[in-house]
Amino acid sequence: MTPTDETAALLVIDVQNDFLPGGSLAVADGDAIVPVVNQLAARFANVVLTQDWHTPGHVSFASSHPGKRPFETTGLAYGRQVLWPDHCVQGTRGAELAARLELPRAQLIIRKGFHPQSDSYSAFAEADGTTTGLAAYLRARGISRVFLAGLATDFCVAWSALDARKAGFETVVIEDACRAIDADGSLARALADMASAGVARVAAADLTA
Repeated sequence: MTPTDETAALLVIDVQNDFLPGGSLAVADGDAIVPVVNQLAARFANVVLTQDWHTPGHVSFASSHPGKRPFETTGLAYGRQVLWPDHCVQGTRGAELAARLELPRAQLIIRKGFHPQSDSYSAFAEADGTTTGLAAYLRARGISRVFLAGLATDFCVAWSALDARKAGFETVVIEDACRAIDADGSLARALADMASAGVARVAAADLTA
């Protein structure tokens, strides 16, 4: 696969302090992907980042639901919602992109989850179906292939990959540039869903310049 031409984009999903070791919603070994992402980004002509950007008291936070604990679920207008520890609150250090990211070619940051009453795992759409505008941006740029890296494999990466396929993009997840939460079998489900949708999975070494 040759990612360097103008038809391909690297989507770097939510590599933020709160998802790294020491963060409020840390993904195990999450910091290990940063050098891999940096190496990949140097080889792509197009790079897009996403950034979780929640309001204080966001509907996805367990603290917003009396009696609920993190990782429990609740029903919201748009369906089942996993409840998370407070994380990536707008303007906080936890919401900042990892300091060791080196992405000089990044052209766009998509902030998601900023509507107080709707979560957003996907880079392409909020949980209630509201579009982020990313698909239209990529099409306007002539991009037809997206490669995904980031956190976490079984949530924001997987949902972004599935929505990319729905939007008609050739979609590839770079497995060693991602890490998973894997709560209650979530990783196995995400991998099965992506396989059914036609999402390819590769290692960073499989991508040749």
